[in-house]
Amino acid sequence: MVVNLFPSETTGPMKMNKLLLLSALVTFGSCTSRSVFDEPKATNPDALPRVQQIMVPPPALPEHDQVAKGGPVVVEVRLTIEEKKIKIDPITSFWALTFNGSVPAPIIVAHEGDYVEVTVVNPKTSSMMHNVDFHAATGAMGGGDLTEVAPGQEATIRFRVTKPGVFVYHCAPGGAMVPLHVASGMNGAIMVLPRNGLTDENGKRVTYDRAYYVVEQDYYVPKDDQGKYKDYDTPAEGFADMIQVMKTLTPTHIMLNGTAGALLNENAMLADVGEKVLFITASCNIDARFHIIGGHADLVWNGGSFNDRPATNYETWDVPGGAAVAAMYKFRQPGTYAFVDHELIKALVFNAVGHVKVGGDWNNDLMEQVAKPHSSQ
Repeated sequence: MVVNLFPSETTGPMKMNKLLLLSALVTFGSCTSRSVFDEPKATNPDALPRVQQIMVPPPALPEHDQVAKGGPVVVEVRLTIEEKKIKIDPITSFWALTFNGSVPAPIIVAHEGDYVEVTVVNPKTSSMMHNVDFHAATGAMGGGDLTEVAPGQEATIRFRVTKPGVFVYHCAPGGAMVPLHVASGMNGAIMVLPRNGLTDENGKRVTYDRAYYVVEQDYYVPKDDQGKYKDYDTPAEGFADMIQVMKTLTPTHIMLNGTAGALLNENAMLADVGEKVLFITASCNIDARFHIIGGHADLVWNGGSFNDRPATNYETWDVPGGAAVAAMYKFRQPGTYAFVDHELIKALVFNAVGHVKVGGDWNNDLMEQVAKPHSSQ
């Protein structure tokens, strides 16, 4: 059905109003006339340049350009499965299922229209089958149907990233194994930047000086009859008990980036006054509400979509379970900022908290202690 937005008059003020409205419709949101239904121009990926992306542990991002140089490329990524026992806090041992050894899995960065070629490696030392579902991919269960690898196998898929934004990826072997693997650490993110870079609420180019990747991880660790967290010899040995804990929909642990203190003290995120920092925030299972105590989010790409006009000046931004959201903040004062889930039970009881340590000079115009604590009259 075709909807006529305008009456038939085409002269005088009415004509001018129509032109203005058409201009607004074209420029609204991402300040581009490209429809969300358009796809990047088809090309032969075998003829494109290839770039090997070196994966790095969170909260860091791999080396990348904010603005694409030239046309599409094939971004080569290698995800190696590692099943390993870790300490998620001083008293709790847990069998983590990981990509490349970290919880969360490392973030991948590409540009809209690029191809991402992922090799998934499942070593012979693994005890079970794994795969990967990319929320940024189209078809075949996000690639999950094409990446099922048993111990000792590997598989390679190539998919085109057609929608700019930030997206989750995770293991999805089917049935109850999906939440078991995700809640055991097998989730990561991919950032697909617009080819011309990010834009602010006015459609102007905006760049970041640093970027960090922060994920809220929920764990469901069974306890024994004495109330102590159980320890198992293999990952699968604890699955039946984990399912019983999962049925309560109540995590036993909620942490930022997988372990207690992963973003605190010597692991804190760093910045300087005047720097714009992009935070890619994600949560694969449960809803999160991220907040910078003493700061804000100048820009928030709700839903993770870089095609949409970013919201401005948020105090707290929502990340639905199974999604990623990007937010940018220019730090204006030095000091240590707490980066928390503002469901404060998560932050202060479960310790879902990290720090951003910011260097620079204090600005009394923004805040000043007028009188130190003293006896009241």
